[in-house]
Amino acid sequence: MRGWLTAAAFAAFGTSLQAACTEQADACVVTTGTYHIALPDTPDKAPAILWLHGAGGTGAGALRNRGMVDTLIARGYAVIGANGQDRPGRFGTGWYFHPDRPKNRDDIAYLASVADDAAARFGLDRSAMILAGFSVGGSMTSYLACAEPDMFAAYAPVGGSFWKPEPAACNGPVRLMQTHGWKDQTVPLEGRPLGGGRIYQGDVWQAMQVWRAENACDMLRPDTFTMTDRFWRRKWEDCMPGTALEFALHPGGHGIPRGWTAMTLDWFEGLEAEE
Repeated sequence: MRGWLTAAAFAAFGTSLQAACTEQADACVVTTGTYHIALPDTPDKAPAILWLHGAGGTGAGALRNRGMVDTLIARGYAVIGANGQDRPGRFGTGWYFHPDRPKNRDDIAYLASVADDAAARFGLDRSAMILAGFSVGGSMTSYLACAEPDMFAAYAPVGGSFWKPEPAACNGPVRLMQTHGWKDQTVPLEGRPLGGGRIYQGDVWQAMQVWRAENACDMLRPDTFTMTDRFWRRKWEDCMPGTALEFALHPGGHGIPRGWTAMTLDWFEGLEAEE
């Protein structure tokens, strides 16, 4: 099923349209790529999370993460699995986020088209979409949030952030939760060199400084600290109205930690309730 369909058309075609490009069926097609989607029982005006896979992944593969997807579906969210493009060399699929590296596709434009197409095709609430991603998908999430902070309702990068040189400034304030593993050695909190020092992963602590500046937070240190058995959360509250900024650390390595999905939805829904 190609092109755009309105919410009314979706209602008219019903489940036959859903089957055309959901989960393990054919991918949904937009101008510059494809995506997969899993829908809740009642998709009309449903919120959604647009998920960006890590290096070598696919949108369909992301939907096989049943722990994440089942939690989202049970809470009434659609899950959109975007597809990165093949990159030269041994890196496999991924995202063209680095401002100093050549690009085969404008991934910001692609992700905007995926979000708009999914909202129109399946009747989702475009104003209640979270952009989230893991590893290089987390980096893509961060760069899109920096370039187009109003494109999504909130941003939730996991195990990925800016690369060096980190942006000196972004294009506006954000609502963002950064999650990272204390023991991550693939994307260390302090960053690391790759390709013999030709490129460097960025410093996540410096990324938080960028976000604090964009959100006009008064303090360098967080205003509140919350510790559970799984997450150590640092939250800045004395910031520009309408913004949100948290940094959630967990004791593990490079992965999506258990409980991340529920934590992120609780955070997002708390923001929505405040409005």
